Amino acid sequence: MGQSSRPPVAPGFPEQLEQGYRSFLSGRFRAEQERFAELASGQSPRVLLIGCCDSRVSPETIFDARPGEIFVLRNVANLVPPYAPNDDYHGTSAALEFAVMGLRVEHVVVMGHARCGGIKAFVENEVDPYSRPLSPGDFIGKWIRLVQPAFEALGPVPQDGPLDGFIAKLELEAIRQSLANLRTFPCISTLEQRGLLQLHGAYFGVMDGKLLAYDEASGQFNAIAADAHAVALKEPRF
Repeated sequence: MGQSSRPPVAPGFPEQLEQGYRSFLSGRFRAEQERFAELASGQSPRVLLIGCCDSRVSPETIFDARPGEIFVLRNVANLVPPYAPNDDYHGTSAALEFAVMGLRVEHVVVMGHARCGGIKAFVENEVDPYSRPLSPGDFIGKWIRLVQPAFEALGPVPQDGPLDGFIAKLELEAIRQSLANLRTFPCISTLEQRGLLQLHGAYFGVMDGKLLAYDEASGQFNAIAADAHAVALKEPRF
């Protein structure tokens, strides 16, 4: 990006962000200015997507979403805690409650992804007796402990060979666990039983761009738009 001759308005503000904002104003904002004007009066997304805060996995990009179409909640390892009404701070639960009860979304999607740093750190900490313990006093240590039930559901960690395969299985199992935790929220279980809310699991491949969706009836993750994905992989890159 070129250097601007204008004096800085906010010294130290990342130039990358300013230049990106300028591109947004001349491109997408100009093309969708009426859309933004409509959104000023409120939002009514039909989908809540719970994703990882990993910078490589942007839900709006993956699903080519327009402003206002997806209510996005991102946290470390796209985890959903169980329902726990107490005096602690519950950022994920608060956003979940707002989307379901305030915005009345019709779908909740938990989207995990390949090569998740949070899941990998949890596994490595469990298998290496010399690793630094995930202290319950650390924010990340306490949060990532939500993976424990999914970890135990998979059984023993393979002792020989790389951990990549086990980590990938845990990334999927953690999605199943988060779906189970969602159903511990009374408002969610009630709305699901009444047919007003649907829960979904999804998994995105960072390297290959493949998207999987969870079929609860079979317990399997199946490819979405496999035909379009195959075509995209064959197209020349520019």
